[in-house]
Amino acid sequence: MFQTTRLVRVVLFLYSHMIKLFVGLGNPGAEYEDTRHNAGFWWIDALARDLSVNLVSDKSYFAKVARTQIKGQTVWLLEPQTFMNLSGKSVGALAKFFKIAPQEILVVHDELDVVPGEAKLKFGGSHAGHNGLRDIHAQLGTGDYWRLRLGIGHPGVKAEVINWVLKKPLAEQRDLIQESITRSVKAADMLMQGDMEKAMVQIHTSKPPRPKPPRPEGV
Repeated sequence: MFQTTRLVRVVLFLYSHMIKLFVGLGNPGAEYEDTRHNAGFWWIDALARDLSVNLVSDKSYFAKVARTQIKGQTVWLLEPQTFMNLSGKSVGALAKFFKIAPQEILVVHDELDVVPGEAKLKFGGSHAGHNGLRDIHAQLGTGDYWRLRLGIGHPGVKAEVINWVLKKPLAEQRDLIQESITRSVKAADMLMQGDMEKAMVQIHTSKPPRPKPPRPEGV
C-alpha cells in the first residue's frame, strides 16, 4: 500500500484544495478516440458516467463541458477540443472566467513513464515535454496544479513516442489502463473534498493488500 513520506504530507497540507475543475486531455475526432493520448478523455468520460452528467460542446471554452453540484459545491468536467497542443486555451478560458485557482484544478493525462495499470497523483512540477501540460502551464502562468498521470508505458525508443501515443493500445494494455481509470475515479469524492492523502492511497494502490493470516489459537 502506498504510504506518504513526511515531505509529501507537508505538501499535501499546504496544497489541499478542493478540486473544482477536472480536465481530461486528448485529441478530438473519431480517429483519435481510442488512442493512448486520449486516456485523459477516457477518465473524464468515466467520471461523467459516475456523476450521471453529460458533456456538451461549449464554444466559449473550446471544449466539451459538464457542470454539476456536489454537496453544494460547483464542479466542472472539461475535455478540450482544441487538440492536445492547445489544451491550455480551453483550461485557461474556463478557469479564469469562473475564478478557479490553479490549485483547484486536476489535469488527467497519459504518462509514458508509468506502466499501464498504474496511476500517479502529484502536485506541481514541470510539463516534462507533454505538449498538453506545456500549454496549460503557459495559459495558467504556473505549474502549480494537480495532475493525475495515467500510465500508458513507453515504446522503449524515443523516436517512436509520437507513433506510440497516437496508436491504439493492445487489448491487454487497454484493459490495464481501464483498471487504473476505474480505480482512480473512485477517488473523485476525496479529491473534491480536498482529502489528497486519502486520494493518493486509493489511486496508487493497484492491488488490494493481502489479508493477514489468522493467528493460531493460543498465541
